[in-house]
Amino acid sequence: MQKRREQGGINFELNVPTFNLNKGQFVAIVGASGCGKSTLLDILALVLRPNQCQEFLIYTASETMNINEIWNHEAKLAAIRRNIFGYVLQTGGLLPFLTVERNICLPIKVKQSGYSIEKIHELAKKMGIEQILTKKPQFLSGGQRQRVAILRAMAHQPDIILADEPTAAVDKENAHIIVKNFYELAKEMGTTIVMVTHDHDLVAELADITYTFKVVHESATTTRSVLEVQR
Repeated sequence: MQKRREQGGINFELNVPTFNLNKGQFVAIVGASGCGKSTLLDILALVLRPNQCQEFLIYTASETMNINEIWNHEAKLAAIRRNIFGYVLQTGGLLPFLTVERNICLPIKVKQSGYSIEKIHELAKKMGIEQILTKKPQFLSGGQRQRVAILRAMAHQPDIILADEPTAAVDKENAHIIVKNFYELAKEMGTTIVMVTHDHDLVAELADITYTFKVVHESATTTRSVLEVQR
């Protein structure tokens, strides 16, 4: 897979020789700013189309989807995003006019399936946020907002959760706690996590596999980045 981007005369090329996900895996993508982490996550989330892609398949219990065949069918891509993926943003991305509970339940309403409200309360207790379900996001700490965002991403029972620097807004101690909680819940549910981070230490003990990038500055205006398994 290859994605080329150009802005203001600066060229960037991301190359992904191979990238496989298995059910229940915790996959870390680690790299410094500008290496292509977010570009890769946007491709995986089906919001950014690669320039070249030999094979892009998503397997579910009922079907195999060839993404290369549907890049021009936005309705089909949207259905896959809605049903297959959960997404955790750096800032949480919570809607300020909804309570924590309603933020968490929003993907369930969109998908029209997911956990029961009783199960949501059980998971909230495991994440340590059961006491704030009636609050709105502006009254939460950074760590609380990220825990809510993680539970919201899980609420509709997606196969894969894509997490973009989900602990960027919290201190290191809280970051480790949040990632550990995230990991344990995902393992319990059999959900695959793809987590992007710049902090290798944050995921070193938990990740089943870690990818990083080999970045080559070919000239003052051209950078090439290749995804590779960290040894």
